[in-house]
This record gives sequence, structure tokens and C-alpha cells, in this order.
Amino acid sequence: MQSMAAAAAGTSSSGSWAARRSSAFPTLPSRHVAFSSSSSYSCCRWPVAGAGAGAPALPLGIRGGLRPLPSPLLPAGVARCGAAARTRTAAAAASPLAEGGDKPEGAGISRTVQLGAMILVWYLLNIYFNIYNKLVLKAVPFPYTITTFQFASGSFFITLMWLLNLHPKPRLSLQQYAKILPLALIHMLGNVFTNISLGKVAVSFTHTIKAMEPFFSVLLSVLFLGETPSLLVLGSLVPIVGGVVLASMTEISFNWIGFWSAMASNLTNQSRNAFSKKLLADKEETLDDINLFSIMTLMAFLLSAPLMLSVEGIKFTPSYLQSTGVNIQELCVKAVLAGTCFHFYQQVSYSLLARISTVTHSVANSLKRVVVIVSSVLFFKTPISPINAIGTGVALAGVFLYSQFKKAKPKAKAA
Repeated sequence: MQSMAAAAAGTSSSGSWAARRSSAFPTLPSRHVAFSSSSSYSCCRWPVAGAGAGAPALPLGIRGGLRPLPSPLLPAGVARCGAAARTRTAAAAASPLAEGGDKPEGAGISRTVQLGAMILVWYLLNIYFNIYNKLVLKAVPFPYTITTFQFASGSFFITLMWLLNLHPKPRLSLQQYAKILPLALIHMLGNVFTNISLGKVAVSFTHTIKAMEPFFSVLLSVLFLGETPSLLVLGSLVPIVGGVVLASMTEISFNWIGFWSAMASNLTNQSRNAFSKKLLADKEETLDDINLFSIMTLMAFLLSAPLMLSVEGIKFTPSYLQSTGVNIQELCVKAVLAGTCFHFYQQVSYSLLARISTVTHSVANSLKRVVVIVSSVLFFKTPISPINAIGTGVALAGVFLYSQFKKAKPKAKAA
């Protein structure tokens, strides 16, 4: 009798609970909850506000678990969906991406290795360019003609790159071409001045003078950007200028044309780097570093050809070369190698400029000068006096200090 009374009481209690649930949720049909005969759940569905009758079912994703106790406030189906959602959230929170961010640890190492390899290639190509270019300039002292030939070599590789679909061809408007045209003119003049200097003085002396690029960078920033350099930055210019003056006073191959041409190349190259960085940082522009350099090279070739014809005429002919007594085949090989190294070292330099800051690029460029000066002195056996070596070392040390002080300036402002 007691067991029968308990069973009846249980039935009455269950019925009253069902009645309360039905009155509390009159709009929730029972077909939205599906139970399996085993202890696993196949799926659960719950109507979402604004969803139609064909709303997709939310998979539970958990099998073999214990059946949860019914809640007096929520239907069993909602309780199971909530448990599944909490389980999925906990699993996502425990994943490695949630703990360490969306970048793997090897990404930073891979980028550093890539940048290091690019800098190494940049240095090697620059060394070979300066050696072969100096040999060509010794044989045929026509810097405008050689500059045009070098831009023609670059234009050949660029056209080949686009024809073989190695890089997508840019589609530019007339306004974009107008923005790049001043860059191309500065780029062309900078290389003309460099070749004039290399034809008049030793390679080591040209690069010693070109170590004064930070001086022109500060000068351009003051004149056109209105920036006021710090006292440390201004102080670092003293050893740069003093070292170049000291090296110039004791340079055996000193020549005023070579000196001022190298100074002019400093001015043009720093202007080109500043404007190029600004153009690459413009979000409205769709140009990448490769296509920007490619368009600049093609434009520079078109600009250098008439300048060459007006200043030097057509000198690179077989009849003229035979009259000079040079080995034509050997000269052509050196010219092709110089033109190839010229294009690719500048291409790598531009790719680096798009990936690192201008200050970091300046540091790498100053170290490159050390490598080029040492390698050219060893290859050409250039005689250097102790005072000349000291002046060159002081100038390069000043460049390093300038880069460090320039890098530390934003940190001081942030503090």
C-alpha cells in the first residue's frame, strides 16, 4: 500500500510539474527536443528570435555523457544546448591560439631569417656592382651612357618578369603615373651622379662621401617636414662631417667633380627614399614595392636616354670601342654583369625599404658601405693612408651613432 501511495504521489508530482512547465512555456512545442533511447544525445533544437521554421539545428557535439537533470526553469533541450555551448567555449579557450595569440612562435624567427638573407644578397650584389661598374667606367668613361645601359638592363628583366607572370602587372591611372614621375627623375639623377663620381675617384672614396647621407636626411627633414632634430642627432653629424673632411684631405684620388657628384647623389637618393616610403605607406595606392620600383626603372630609362644623347651622343658602338683598343667581348660581359647586379641590388633594397623602417634601412646601408669600402680596397689594392682610414672610420661611426639616436627619439617621447 505504501509503495502504491508513493507511486501515485510521484505521478501526481510529475503531472503537476508538467502542468507548471506547460503553463510557463505555452509556445514551446515538444517536437523541438529530441531524445535518444541511449545515454547519448543526437541533437537539440531551440527556436531563435527572428528565425523561421526552417532554422538549422545546432549540433550538440557531445556523446556518451550523462543525461542532465531536468531544470524547473528551462526545458531539458535548452539545458543540453547550453551545456554543449559551454563545452565548446571551454575547448576553444584551451586551444593554443587562444593562449598564445594568432601568430605561431616561428613567425618572428622566419621573418628575421628572411630579412637577414635579403640584406646579405643586397650586400653581395652591391659589392659586385661596384667592382664591375668601376672596371667598365675605366674602359669607357661615359657615365650617362653606362647609366642608360643599366636602366635598359633593368627594363629587360622587368618586362621578362611581367611576360612570364612572375609578378602581376600593375594597372595605374594617369594620376598615379604623375606621382611616380618625380621619383623616377630623382632615381635617374642619383644613379647618374653616382656613376660620375665612381668614374672620377676610387670606389672607397665615393662611398666614404656617401656616408654623409644622414646629414642630408636631417637637412631635408628640417626644410620640408619642419622637424627639429634632437641635440644627440645633431651631435652625431659632427663625426660624420669631420670624418669625411679628414678622409677627403688625405685621399690620393681626390677630384672635385667626383666629390660633388657623390654629394649630389646623397641628396637625390635621400629624397627618393623619403618620397618612396611615403608613397608605399599611402593606403589609397595599390602599388607594392616591386611594381613601384619597376615603374620607376622604366621611367628612368625613358628619361636617361635623351639625356645621354644630348650629353655624350652614341658612344657604345663597336667601331668606337675598337678604336679605344679595349676587349669588346670582355667589356660587354662586365657591362652586363654590372647592369644585372645594379637592377637586382636596387630591387632588394626597395623590398627591404617596404618591410623595415627608414632608420633600420639607414643602419643596414651604413654597414653596407663598410663592406663595400673594404672589398673595393682589397680588390683594386687602393692605397689608403692611416689618416684616411681614421677619417673613414670616424665618419662610419658617426653614421652608426646617428641611427641609434634616431631610433631612440620616439621612445623618449612615448615615456
